[in-house]
Amino acid sequence: MSEAVKSMLAKPIQLADQVAKAAGAALSYRTECTEIKTKAEHLASLLRQAARSDLYERPAARVTDDTAQALSKALSLVSKCRDHGGILRRLCYIIPAGSFPRVAEQLDNSIQNVSWLIRISSPDNDPDGESDLHGMPNIAQNEPILFLIWDHIAKLHTGSPEARADAASNLASMAHDNDHFARKIIEEDGVAPLLRLLKESRDEGREAAARALGNLARDKESVARLVQAGICSVLAKSLKEPPMKVQAVVAWAIGELCAKNPDYQDSFAENHVVRLLVGHVAFETIQEHSKYSIPTAPAKAMSLHSVVLAHTKSVRLGASDAQNFGPSNNANNNNNNGIGNGLPKPNAPKTHIHSVVQSAMVTNGSVGVTRGRLSEDAETKAQLKAMAAYALWCLARDNANICKSITESRALLCFATLLEKGTGDVQKYSALAVMEIARVAEHNLALRQSAFKPSSPAAKAVVEQLLRIVQKGEYDELLLPCITSLGCLARTFQASETRIVGPLVQLLDEREPPVAKEAVIALTKFACTENHLHATHCKAIIEAGGARHLVQLVYLGDQIQIEALVLLCYVALHVPDSQELEQAGVLAVLLWASKQAHMAQDVKVENLLPEAKARAELFQSRGTR
Repeated sequence: MSEAVKSMLAKPIQLADQVAKAAGAALSYRTECTEIKTKAEHLASLLRQAARSDLYERPAARVTDDTAQALSKALSLVSKCRDHGGILRRLCYIIPAGSFPRVAEQLDNSIQNVSWLIRISSPDNDPDGESDLHGMPNIAQNEPILFLIWDHIAKLHTGSPEARADAASNLASMAHDNDHFARKIIEEDGVAPLLRLLKESRDEGREAAARALGNLARDKESVARLVQAGICSVLAKSLKEPPMKVQAVVAWAIGELCAKNPDYQDSFAENHVVRLLVGHVAFETIQEHSKYSIPTAPAKAMSLHSVVLAHTKSVRLGASDAQNFGPSNNANNNNNNGIGNGLPKPNAPKTHIHSVVQSAMVTNGSVGVTRGRLSEDAETKAQLKAMAAYALWCLARDNANICKSITESRALLCFATLLEKGTGDVQKYSALAVMEIARVAEHNLALRQSAFKPSSPAAKAVVEQLLRIVQKGEYDELLLPCITSLGCLARTFQASETRIVGPLVQLLDEREPPVAKEAVIALTKFACTENHLHATHCKAIIEAGGARHLVQLVYLGDQIQIEALVLLCYVALHVPDSQELEQAGVLAVLLWASKQAHMAQDVKVENLLPEAKARAELFQSRGTR
């Protein structure tokens, strides 16, 4: 027990002794004072028992404060019952008839509260774990949920492994259902025992603790308090330790914290979370997945990647030979394998690099761990990949450094493979992760040049999958992020890449408003002046029939009129002499739009529209108006 709790208990213990002594010396109201004395002695005994227990501090503070107030009132009352030296003095201490019953009731409530506090702090006295069935303490009558929170947190401190796992599961449910409950759990010091459970418990307890911690991340303030409690390092460590079910929930919790408060993305990155998450995404996704990890700061023990590189140098493999094990070959070798078949076949001859990897794993004591991962069921493996991709998506959001770490780890190749062969959440979060990286790369030249250069095999693989999904055109969870990604990568495509614009234009043809809007925004990034190939891309938009679709959207597309007008202005500005534009009546549309106040005065087009209209009037016939 902390010194703070001991000092809190000292005052009510002293008061209880004083009440018992004063009640025993009373000369009037002897019967009532005898009852008060009995209750005070009982309460003093309980308080001393509490002082010998390992109390849960938050409810202990409330109980001791409430008990001290009740004892103070009792002491004031019984002090009036002593001999004060004469009838006149006694007349000054008239005691209302209801005072004794009221004080007695308050002492009974205090006895109940202290008894409850001792009970929840002493699991040995309640081996069946049914203490919560004996009624809630009086101090929680006005807020019953507080009693439940205290009870569950107390079990986290002192319960059996099964009771702790059950308590964590209950707290997870409470935090998931209600923001107020989540904040109360944090306020009542529930984070520390949950972290301890995640570090020390059995698998069921660890999974429940991780889920509860993820559910506690409700807003920026709650995430800040979780990080201050040391959650980053605990979650990072838990990512290293099987089973996969626990690792999947831990990865999800990391994503939740970063989604609710991006300010702490770097705190997780400093604990090497990105490398661990990429490792989970890469496991059985691409061959020699152990190579695709982010180098960390030098440590006493060499990493597997370092062992491989050192051994490779020692046998003097040429750079060209070493590249045979890189991502370009892996992308091709995996074409006929489903997810989970990236490892060499049992009967296939081991390559030299595979032997090095295996020997390095034995040196680092990780063969048993890998075998354990291989024995997991396919659903668990897929869930871990999905949650790892989800966490990487949340970590990458608006963070160039983390995006750089992700792309340097060859994670793009993993995402491309999962987009092609994955299903469900694995595909969805892979698409969202790629989208977030592409968004950051759009405004970061260094990231574009390193991660999405046209000659990069990983970048090629990603673009192929994005383009495949856009060409398919099915309105599902993948389509919108893939459209967004292609738009964000508009400045990375060379003039020889002519496959992108056409499929995006086709999405303008009587499609769902969200699809059409995202396609228009993506095409605008190809056609805008900032794109050095804007003229080439504008011609491609026209050739694909984009002018006709854009005219219809400007006239009739209520939800995307402005976006369609912006794109049409860029096309008219950069290819004003196009016969297709004249045939589609683009000039007439621009003249009409300039007379619509809500359109002409929009900040997106107020400068662009007059310039585009002037260029179109110069090169096109006014007869189209």
